[in-house]
Amino acid sequence: MASLPFARASHEGRPSAAPGGRDALRAAGKAGFAARGVVYVLVGLLAAGIALGREADEADRQGALREIAARPFGTVLLWLLVAGFACMTLWRASTAVRGEAGEAGGKKTGKRLLNAGRAVFYATVCWGTAAFALGSGGQSGSDSSSKDWTATALGLPGGRFLVAAAGAVLVGVGAGIAVRAVQRKFLRKLRTGGMGRRTRRAVTASGIAGNTARGTVFAAAGVFVLVAAVRFDPDRAKGVDDTLRSFTGTPAGPWLLLAVALGLLLFGVFSLACARWRRT
Repeated sequence: MASLPFARASHEGRPSAAPGGRDALRAAGKAGFAARGVVYVLVGLLAAGIALGREADEADRQGALREIAARPFGTVLLWLLVAGFACMTLWRASTAVRGEAGEAGGKKTGKRLLNAGRAVFYATVCWGTAAFALGSGGQSGSDSSSKDWTATALGLPGGRFLVAAAGAVLVGVGAGIAVRAVQRKFLRKLRTGGMGRRTRRAVTASGIAGNTARGTVFAAAGVFVLVAAVRFDPDRAKGVDDTLRSFTGTPAGPWLLLAVALGLLLFGVFSLACARWRRT
């Protein structure tokens, strides 16, 4: 009987590597949010340049990568982004398996499937960034990709309904992001107790403005996809760059684009804050 406590201690001591594994996953999540932040800051700056009438590259991920590549040590920076997006893919995959910290219902099947989808998305982002770093700088941006996908989907049996469903999902996701931003639900995923008062206010403001702008872009892109489905015209679909430029055609003109651009820049800042305070 005296051997039981020893046996229990040995059994409890076996998973000693687990904390180290969790630490590695936390570090991966932080690296992923940092990479996302850098890209969104650049997209916001590119969009702001367009709103102010300056000649600018495409205001999307591809344009951001070209901006980085043009800088000193650009190739090194691109590979750092590749590593960051690979880390984000790993972290999202882990949350699909074990659930996400700091979120009610994070272990439910729906949340796991959502994070699995995010892992697939960031895997494609990682692959595309790596291809760019290897010299495939001429690959199409978000606008051409969106039109190509829409044209392919419309050519399938029931393609119009498939495209319409994709557009509706984009609109719903965008609206959901914006609503959750206004409700400040993103704060549940942050370690706000470690922030000072001014820091918390700044992070909250960037989270509200950034997520609202991001949701607006998603929803607007979804509307264009719906229009493409209704009119059976893939050229009606728009990627991030064309969607952003379309805001200049509203009554608010370039001022709306400037507001959204600043919001996307703030989402980049918020993502960098997540690299520091996100519950991973």
